Amino acid sequence: MRVLLAGASGMIGSELRAQLAAAGHTTRRLVRREPTGPDEFRWDPAERSVAAELFDWADGVINLSGSSLQRLPWTRSTKRRILSSRLQATGTLAEGMRRAADPPAVFVSGSAVGYYGDRPGQRLTEAATKGTGFLTDVVDAWEAAARLAPSATRVALARTGVVVGRGGALAPLLPLARAGLAGPLGGGRQHWPWISLHDEAAALIHLLDSTLDGPVNLAAPHPATAGELVKALAQAVRRPYFFPVPRFAIELALQDAGRELLLADQLVVPEKLLGDGFVFRDATVQDAMDRLMEVRAA
Repeated sequence: MRVLLAGASGMIGSELRAQLAAAGHTTRRLVRREPTGPDEFRWDPAERSVAAELFDWADGVINLSGSSLQRLPWTRSTKRRILSSRLQATGTLAEGMRRAADPPAVFVSGSAVGYYGDRPGQRLTEAATKGTGFLTDVVDAWEAAARLAPSATRVALARTGVVVGRGGALAPLLPLARAGLAGPLGGGRQHWPWISLHDEAAALIHLLDSTLDGPVNLAAPHPATAGELVKALAQAVRRPYFFPVPRFAIELALQDAGRELLLADQLVVPEKLLGDGFVFRDATVQDAMDRLMEVRAA
């Protein structure tokens, strides 16, 4: 396939490009700077500027563009940037597809499990309703922008949780684990939806050639609690799992970001992916952590 990528320079985007190339797909990347290679094309989401002919060329579009949620704390300006960066990028892509004479067959747009909010005791498939909180409103608006793609384009919304890879949500936890300071966060019993970096990219590629549309949960088939995930990280670096961080300290230090990123309980189930035949390489959090340490050591 010919695949147009937005937000392809980050951790997920880099893995995605490698897997797309290995599978024989041809990619073009949208960049906000001057292009430095034949596969790069400039766009400006803030100005809703992108060349329509790129969408005539593409069979599929994958959108990973958006300001990082890891910029803490969430000040008012940070919250505005989190929302506006997603709406501008996604809206620009949807508008570009509508202007194309021959729009792409599929649009895989990044989304997040934040849609579900804090849902203790609930099994969250793609049929679960919207929760409450800042992230739920962001994801709701983000997905609405993606649905403005032309009717001829299938839209898959990739609701992703914690990606186990070099960077992302694990970036601040790994140094603590290596220093022997890892422990339960807020009690550690809340479920964290997670997926390995390899499986995240593989699932995005799967969605290009699938018939799935609407929200699709990108989460591993074996759920893990925050405690299990951090403990697996500590074990992978051969350090103790001992030092707890109480809930009140997380809320005091990080406020909304702490409550919604670290303390929310979300048992997310990849019902659609499993039903569509997708096979996870890293089914358990220990598998993902062990493989992450192998990659870092290589």
